[in-house]
Amino acid sequence: MMSHRRLPPFVSHALIALFLVAISLGSTKAWSQNNTKTVVTTPQVRAELMAYAPEGVAAGRPVWVGLQITHQPDWHTYWKNAGDSGLPTQLQWQLPAGVTAGEIAWPLPKKIPIGTLANYGYEHTVLLPVPLTVSPDFKPSLLAGGLEVKLKAAWLVCRKECIPEEGEFTLKLPVQGSTALNAATFTAAMAAQPVSLAGNSTVALAGQRITVSVAGLPDAVHGKTLGFFPETADVIETAGAWTQAWQGGVWTGSIPLSPQRSQSPAVMPVVLTLDSDGQRQGWRAEAQVLGTWPQVAQAAPISLALDNALRANAAAGAPASAPQLTLLAALFGALLGGLILNLMPCVFPVLAIKVLGFTQHGADRRAHRTSGLAYTAGVVLSFVALGALMLALRAAGEQLGWGFQLQSPTVVAGLAVLFTVIGLNLAGLFEFGSILPSRLATLEAKHPAANAFVSGVLAVAIASPCTAPFMGASLGFAVGLPAAQALLVFAAIGVGMALPYLAASLVPAVARLLPRPGAWMDTFRKLMAFPMFATVAWLVWVLGQQSGIDGAAALLVLLVLLSMVVWAFTLAGRSRAVIATVSIALLAASTWALGPKVTELASLSPANTPTGRWQAWEPGRVEQIVASGQPVFVDFTAAWCVTCQYNKKTTLANADVLADFDAKKVTLLRADWTRRDPAITAALTHLGRNGVPVYVFYAPGKTPVVLSEILSVDEVRATLARLSL
Repeated sequence: MMSHRRLPPFVSHALIALFLVAISLGSTKAWSQNNTKTVVTTPQVRAELMAYAPEGVAAGRPVWVGLQITHQPDWHTYWKNAGDSGLPTQLQWQLPAGVTAGEIAWPLPKKIPIGTLANYGYEHTVLLPVPLTVSPDFKPSLLAGGLEVKLKAAWLVCRKECIPEEGEFTLKLPVQGSTALNAATFTAAMAAQPVSLAGNSTVALAGQRITVSVAGLPDAVHGKTLGFFPETADVIETAGAWTQAWQGGVWTGSIPLSPQRSQSPAVMPVVLTLDSDGQRQGWRAEAQVLGTWPQVAQAAPISLALDNALRANAAAGAPASAPQLTLLAALFGALLGGLILNLMPCVFPVLAIKVLGFTQHGADRRAHRTSGLAYTAGVVLSFVALGALMLALRAAGEQLGWGFQLQSPTVVAGLAVLFTVIGLNLAGLFEFGSILPSRLATLEAKHPAANAFVSGVLAVAIASPCTAPFMGASLGFAVGLPAAQALLVFAAIGVGMALPYLAASLVPAVARLLPRPGAWMDTFRKLMAFPMFATVAWLVWVLGQQSGIDGAAALLVLLVLLSMVVWAFTLAGRSRAVIATVSIALLAASTWALGPKVTELASLSPANTPTGRWQAWEPGRVEQIVASGQPVFVDFTAAWCVTCQYNKKTTLANADVLADFDAKKVTLLRADWTRRDPAITAALTHLGRNGVPVYVFYAPGKTPVVLSEILSVDEVRATLARLSL
């Protein structure tokens, strides 16, 4: 009777460690790997980290740092309230112990009209200064050579199109003496700050308008026309018609409320500006709100209010298929979605291993129960671990969502290595016991549950990029919950995915239906190597979208050399040592030479670059098209999402669907999330989703409709017909 040789526990542990380390390395870069530079230049902006410490770095002394952004003509970035579209620049600091960073001292913004919208932001050159507080606990490091300031910045730069960009900066300030090189720049930035007003300012509510009254303004500006900038987003109609007047020394403005208002503040900080003789002045008032805000038209937790760079992708109201969720409904949806994950093609290779494990135990009910419980533990704990990591990174300021690990070339390459080794093992090229010390190999018999546990981990590793029906809304809801409740949702997905195998392991009738172990198992085991190799081919293709054709070719070379190393250890006699040494040396040298090509991002993602009838999605693009009277269909996709690729090749390529798109003059936009993109992540969040695929119909005057994750021709055509009425 042929026996199936399983992965021993020490290999299981190593594979799990490899997977988790790869995720950690790929999802967030360590500060020690940051670019040690003060300037980042793109085709749109030049960003520079600057510092100003006129009295040196010590407790109680003024120390300023700031990011200066110089825009190319016609390009702009955004103020703290971006207006109808956009995202404010985000600054994430890493400072030594005893030094803390304050908030950005935002300079006076400019109103930037764009079609029927209006934004608040900056053109030309702007410095975003930030004060540092140095406590007596600060101990300068002699090795660092002073105060080392590290910054990770992200900004959205727009013209007609918008491009999310980021940069990493490092700057060292001498502790002794002054840093006054940028004195004039910081002085000008301080002069561009609004002056705080002490008067009694108010906001009076009157139907769908507000009346803002600002007192305490200087006598010299009385009677003059001022600019108005609310710091609170999603309250007013930024581009709406408004009026202003003076009542003695009090400035008043009558301003329309936004139809998509999502804020009802008790206090509204506002900034007023005056441009005169080429000079700009500004004043800031904390206006108390008088009265009761009118009811918000849509108060659903899943809202498409136009409140950041992705607001331009929303029309009035929440998506038709995104009703309010409760925690219980989210848990049920997560359980059902996890159950359906077992039908996804991306999970099949690992489930094949599970089938072998079930068959091997035959009628051994105790072994079945142990295997089922261990597999369930591996699946549930892996989902919870991934969910916890995602929530932690989001809390740290990272813009990412479900499936984020496969946005990293490092993780994709690591999984390709992992599945190559498993495929070679299933194909019979080697047994782990033949290439490792026998003492370690015998541990397998002592810990049979480890193999079931690791198969659960591997199943999650491959299944995690997929979003099954019912999962999308639950995941989107989970990210807004307290951590404990959010992790319950992720655990429910794991329980749902493991449920069929757990039930089968606990029901004796299932064991009697399984075929008896025999010689067929060796053939089946080797057959299952091919789905593993197919998974490797898919991972190499995904990496090609991220690192380009050179990166994919480099990974293939490394996988061939890895296979040679594995084969060398199966040899006997002197040839084993010689060939193994040579092959390991070749693999090490090639990894050193080709590794950077695998992990670095290429300039384009060719396979998912929109072509033909499809256009590239951009923040603000949807709203502009809908405002012109045309419907829009958006495909949020990624190369590593198998469901996305299936829908793209079937329903979205169907002749009848394409004919309907053409007949209704639907603009087709594709948002490619293969690589990490904060703008797309934010768009998904505002759709109440946290992963791909997501498909959305927008039509003028209609509520946006989010379609199913697995598209059908009938669903797309029926939705299009309904929106066209």
